[in-house]
Amino acid sequence: MENILNSDQEELLKRTRDVLGQLRDVLADTAAPPSDRNALAESIRQLDELFLLVLAGEFNSGKSSFINALIGQPLLAEGVTPTTSQIYLLKYGDKTGQKPVEKGVWEQTAPVEILKQLVIVDTPGTNAILREHEALTAEFIPRSDLVLFITSADRPFTESERHFLAQIRDWGKKIILIVNKVDILASDAEKEQVIAFVTNSARNLIGDVQAVFAVSAKLAKEAKAGNPRVWPASGFEALEKFIYDTLDDDGRFRLKLLNPLGVGHKLVKKQLGQVEADLASLQDDRQLLQDIEGQMTYYSDDMQRNFKARLSEIDNLLYEMEARGNDFFDEMIRIARIPDLIRAKHVENAFAEDVVADTPQQIERRVGELVDWMVEQDLRQWTAVADHLAKRKDEHKQRIVGEGGPREGTLAYDRQRLVDSIGSATRRAVASYDKAQEAEQIAEAARNAVVSTGLAGVGVGVGVAIAIAAHVVWIDVTGILAGVAAATLGLLILPARRRKAKQELAAKLTELRGKLMSSLGEQFDREMRRGTQRIEDTIAPFGRFVRAEHDKIAQQQVILAELEAHVIGLQAQLKANKVMG
Repeated sequence: MENILNSDQEELLKRTRDVLGQLRDVLADTAAPPSDRNALAESIRQLDELFLLVLAGEFNSGKSSFINALIGQPLLAEGVTPTTSQIYLLKYGDKTGQKPVEKGVWEQTAPVEILKQLVIVDTPGTNAILREHEALTAEFIPRSDLVLFITSADRPFTESERHFLAQIRDWGKKIILIVNKVDILASDAEKEQVIAFVTNSARNLIGDVQAVFAVSAKLAKEAKAGNPRVWPASGFEALEKFIYDTLDDDGRFRLKLLNPLGVGHKLVKKQLGQVEADLASLQDDRQLLQDIEGQMTYYSDDMQRNFKARLSEIDNLLYEMEARGNDFFDEMIRIARIPDLIRAKHVENAFAEDVVADTPQQIERRVGELVDWMVEQDLRQWTAVADHLAKRKDEHKQRIVGEGGPREGTLAYDRQRLVDSIGSATRRAVASYDKAQEAEQIAEAARNAVVSTGLAGVGVGVGVAIAIAAHVVWIDVTGILAGVAAATLGLLILPARRRKAKQELAAKLTELRGKLMSSLGEQFDREMRRGTQRIEDTIAPFGRFVRAEHDKIAQQQVILAELEAHVIGLQAQLKANKVMG
């Protein structure tokens, strides 16, 4: 085509190729279906071929008869049954003949002058008995440069024609409506009524219609066969003049470029819609991740607060033990109890019974309750995350249109696969969560933490460690009491020894309390980090996926928006006829 173009047209053709080529490359990196990418590639290829004039309509609308009338030769078979079961490409040739060129497509050649400038395409009926014929026609429409849509005067604008015209509209094609067989109408008034009905119906359905013509292919063939008297009644003169005027060199060039630009515009708009939907979905996913992160933060805060409350209960047990110890010393270290003080074993037993009492058992029980509580909260958090993901997954599924789920390689497919894997991992974690084993592991870690403070030996529980520490306190105190028994009695000695005993008890219990609270706190923090890290590790691949996809698709959105602007600009320039020389 470049050989007959002026410089402005050559520049416009080059820009059209560049923009559509960029769009083709962008679509290759998106989830655009193969049919869309193929349609664009085919439209780009059509830039280098002759003008493509496609005829479509129902099988009994007279398409083949119309073509025979237009070219003035009975090239195509005619009949009341679907005679065209293939697509026929009518091209110029020195001889008349047929040959298959691709599946479902035949090439018909003939020495007809009009075919030197364009290729006429005869398609199967939109209501053909064989549904693959209609599908073949629908696939061919994106390749057309101009569509002549033929409807019959006896059955104008049927439902199948409405459906097919809507497909043509979606591809942004220029359409000329032909009402054929007007010779069967009884009067001009009836003909005008049919034309008005077709025109209004078409415009309501597809908007812009290039033109509407009422013709009789039967009378046109008769006139060209040697009966010129019926030529005016055929309506073909106005139609042929319009076709030749519209499809002069400039007109063919304009429509030739508008065709792939229309295809490109449709596809870029469609992909922009998909990109916007994907970004909205990813934004929901980002919100999901933020919700889970927020849950983890609240979970951590709640755990810290509740842990401190539970730890304070253990701390209070030691404070209560210290208070009982002070009362014990007040009662025991006085002149009246000197005989008892001399009996060390008796005093030791009394100390164990009145001061230590069941404190070790209570602490052991509270630590066990603390461990069980941590295990339960950890499991609840896993369950909450699993439920949150399942709800989001169900919401996402409802947004996927079409049967069979999302297509492989699409955002929806990759996202669903990843969420499924996270959901599976979470469900496995919940299903396989062994509370007893988890509790034992944490309890063992707590015991080890106590051992590391020097409060007890390996294999000794927390409560036993408290008992041992209390016994150590008693040994220290008995030393004080022994000093009392051995010392010269006096009013000043006993109060001093009593104060020292209280101080020793307070110091030992303070040390014990500090080490115990510190070891349990550190172990709690480790368990919290471990539980949180497990959930974060499970969610992390999804978070990386969402961030990467958002950045990629946002960039695609920018590029697609720029390409759409270029396509619209080229269309406007062509329609304004500014480049025709």
